[in-house]
Amino acid sequence: METEPHPLVASQTARATLRAGERFVMEAEVRATPLGLLAVGGLVAAILLSAIPLVRARRPRLHIPSAERDSA
Repeated sequence: METEPHPLVASQTARATLRAGERFVMEAEVRATPLGLLAVGGLVAAILLSAIPLVRARRPRLHIPSAERDSA
């Protein structure tokens, strides 16, 4: 008797076909596990969260001389 794999590691498959006219046909197939999708989601979240400090670090800061700062 075969044992079924755990649902989090069972491979899922998706296929898509795109046709435009008579000559152009594009086919795609992807296989992923739910744990793999969770890992990709974590990587994307880490990249997006790290982009904010990088953008702020590149922004030039305005230099305000101390005389103007004290009078304001």
